[in-house]
Amino acid sequence: MASVEEVLEKLRAKAKPDQLEGMARYGMTVEKRLGVVVPEMRKIAKEMGKDHQLAAELWKTGIAEAMIVASMVDVPKEVTEEQMEEWVKDFSSWDVCDQVCMNLFEKTPLAWKKVVDWAKRQEEFVKRAAFALMACLAWRDKEAADEEFIRLIPVIKEGPTDGRNLVKKAVSWALRNIGKRNLNLNRVAIEAAEEVQRMDSRSARWIASDVIRDLTRDTVQRRLRKSGKAQ
Repeated sequence: MASVEEVLEKLRAKAKPDQLEGMARYGMTVEKRLGVVVPEMRKIAKEMGKDHQLAAELWKTGIAEAMIVASMVDVPKEVTEEQMEEWVKDFSSWDVCDQVCMNLFEKTPLAWKKVVDWAKRQEEFVKRAAFALMACLAWRDKEAADEEFIRLIPVIKEGPTDGRNLVKKAVSWALRNIGKRNLNLNRVAIEAAEEVQRMDSRSARWIASDVIRDLTRDTVQRRLRKSGKAQ
């Protein structure tokens, strides 16, 4: 098994501390961050191979890049609900949240359950994780039926009045990704956005405009019509 120190050594070798200022401008938390880009993290994770124990130890370092690599080397079927709850509480930067959801959480059997559980929570990064995970499932779970996503629409409609930037952007991301799966879900998502638009909330109106603008674009509509997946 590769050691934590071995991974950290590789990360430090690829670190570019001068990029931290730019990362901060994009809203990333730079405390306990080395300055390593995602492609380099992916290369390191590939070299390490899948290792659940290594993932757990990397996570405990609290270093942003090590936490992201942890999500890349972990084994989805070995991830427990307790682990997911522990990790989600440690999120302190949107990129770590999104990478963990994308690399690991959406591949676990618990993904659909945690979407609903976390959407009810008030912690900013836990709530973002709910909608980021939803967006990942809509993008990558090719086997999921439309009904699975339609059942999430009421969950999504509970989120738009949360004015926190990281939450509202994730709500939009989730609804837009659902609406890009096929023509049927495109209609469902646009109708949901139109309902959201009528809410007495600035963040809700922003989300609705963002979703409707994206999902009605000619390029999106042409691609969905071409796919022929309307149900």
